[in-house]
Amino acid sequence: MEVDILEFGVPVDSNKTVFVWDIPPVLTHDQVYEQLFHVFSSFGPIYLLKVSPNAPLHPPGFYAIIKFYSAAHAATAQKVTDGCPLLQNSALKVKLSSKQTPHFSSGRNTPLSHARCLELANHCLGFNGWTCDIITLKELTNEEEGEDEEDEGGVRQRIRFGCMMKLSFPQHGVTTRGAAVVEESFTCTGEEETAPPEQVEVRCVFLLAGCNSTF
Repeated sequence: MEVDILEFGVPVDSNKTVFVWDIPPVLTHDQVYEQLFHVFSSFGPIYLLKVSPNAPLHPPGFYAIIKFYSAAHAATAQKVTDGCPLLQNSALKVKLSSKQTPHFSSGRNTPLSHARCLELANHCLGFNGWTCDIITLKELTNEEEGEDEEDEGGVRQRIRFGCMMKLSFPQHGVTTRGAAVVEESFTCTGEEETAPPEQVEVRCVFLLAGCNSTF
């Protein structure tokens, strides 16, 4: 039994990237994107699919870059589709990337966005295969005095929130907990005695994010 581990981070490994060439110009850009997504998403979840026109010195048409979360899914997709008439009965050239491309290098060690995490988790575990509940969400007080810094536009302040969450996988009878601290800084321009608008806005963002993380 082979096990494929999917990391909840932006995929940048070359063995997860598939290039598609020889896409004929008989279809529009949107039609090519739609049909390629339909074909390649059947092999596994896709992080990115980008369709671009060929360079001016090349024959008219398109090429595509497809980034999978899984190297195994990318390898299977390449083997099955290479040389096959996928679009308008035209045989396409499909190859795995042979080296790291600058397009993805900038995303190394970058965590997935909240929406991407939900998308990937639902794909792997099923719509009702997991739950996420916030146990505690509270603002952490600033224990060190004088941490606020003077800025050109006002006083630079920081707000920290601590969160403890519980992940449950009911089909497997497994539950786990995790904790994190999130920090945001802002420039306070108001002179109000109560909390300035900038501080209220940052607090609202954290609280809304916490509410959206509970299912």
